[in-house]
Amino acid sequence: MTDLIERWRTERERRAFIALEDGTVFRGVRFGAKVDAVGELVFNTGMCGYQEILTDPSYAGQFVALTAPEIGNYGTNPEDVESRGLFLSGLVIGELNEPSNWRSTMSLDGYLKAAGKPGIYGVDTRALTEHLREQGNQKAYLGELEVENGECKIEGLRDGIAKARAWEGLDGKDYAAKVSTDKTYRSSLRQSATTNHRVVVYDFGVKSNILRSLSDCGFEVTVVPAKTSAEEVLALNPDGVFLSNGPADPAAVTYAIENIRKLLGLQPLSDASTSQPVPVMGICLGHQLLALACGAKTGRLKFGHHGCNHPIKNLATGKVEIASHNHNFAVLREGLPECLEVTHVNLNDESIAGIRHKTLPAFSVQYHPESCPGPHDSAYLFDQFRRMVLDRR
Repeated sequence: MTDLIERWRTERERRAFIALEDGTVFRGVRFGAKVDAVGELVFNTGMCGYQEILTDPSYAGQFVALTAPEIGNYGTNPEDVESRGLFLSGLVIGELNEPSNWRSTMSLDGYLKAAGKPGIYGVDTRALTEHLREQGNQKAYLGELEVENGECKIEGLRDGIAKARAWEGLDGKDYAAKVSTDKTYRSSLRQSATTNHRVVVYDFGVKSNILRSLSDCGFEVTVVPAKTSAEEVLALNPDGVFLSNGPADPAAVTYAIENIRKLLGLQPLSDASTSQPVPVMGICLGHQLLALACGAKTGRLKFGHHGCNHPIKNLATGKVEIASHNHNFAVLREGLPECLEVTHVNLNDESIAGIRHKTLPAFSVQYHPESCPGPHDSAYLFDQFRRMVLDRR
C-alpha cells in the first residue's frame, strides 16, 4: 500500500497533457525526458516492438501513440535498435510497466530520458485512436500541466493548443536530410561470406535490419547520404541501388527524385552523358520517391498506416502477406503513368502497396520487408532484387 501511495503522489507531481490542433486535450503523467515538444500525432497498432518503433527514423517529427494497453514490460536493450538514435517527437501510451526480461538493460523511462525524448502515460489511447481515425492525424504539443491551489490552469492548455496549431507540420518538409547519415560508410552488419555484388543504399532514414537483409542476400553494402548525387553513386560502380525508408513528405525530397531519374536513365547526368539504368529497389519513402521519379503523384492518407499487422495482397501470386507499415503519404492511383504496374495492394483500404516499372529494372513496396510480422512473408523481395541484379550483369 505504501508503494501505491508513493506512486500516486509522484504522479500528481508529474501531470502532463498532449494538446491537439483541433482543441482536443488528453491528460496523463509525464515520463522520459522532462521537455516539451511539438509534432504530428499518429497511432501505431503493433502489439510489441516499441523499441524498434522508437528507433525508426521514419517517425521523425511525430508523436507515436501505441494502441497496445501496456508498454515497457520487456524494457530496452542495445541489440534491438534500428538506427543511431531516436528521431521521434515523443511517445504516448496507456500503462507504463517496469521491465521484467532477462535481455533488458534499461527501462523504457530511462531509455527516453537518456535520449532526451518526452513521454506521457495514463492516456486513454483507445479514445485518442478513435479520435485520430475520425479526424485524421493532428499536429500536437506535449507539455506540463500548471497547477495552482490544486486546480489545473486552463491558460496552459490553451497555450498548448496554440503551439500545436502554430507548428509548421510535415507537409512539404524534407526530413530525410535531417535523419540521414552525413558520410558514406561500408555496412559491417552480418556481412555474408559469399558477398559478390555491390549495392549502394540511399540513407533517407535506413533501418539496421534492412542492411542485414541485404547482406544476407550476398550484397556488399555501401550507405550514402540522402543528398549524394547520382554521379557519385555511379562512380562507386554499384550492381544495384536501394532506396530506403524515411520520414515526412516525399514530394519535398526533390534532389532524390532527380537522382533516381538519372540512375534509371530517364534524365541525363550532369555532364549530359547517359548511362545504362541501374537496378533499383525502394521501400516506404523510397517507394514513393521511385514512383515520383517515374511520373506518379503522392498524397496524404487520412491517418496513415502505422503498425505491423497490415494485410498486403501480391497481385501476381494472389498470396496475402502480413506486413509492417509506417507512412502518412502514399502513391496515388489517379494519374499513375502507363510505365508503372501495381504489384501489391493494402487490403485495408486498397491503397497501392507495390509497383514495378514495365521496361526498366525497378520496383518498390510501401511496406517493410525487413521487418518480421509474418514473420517471413515478405523476405522474397530481397531475393527478387538480387535476381534483378544478376539478370543485369
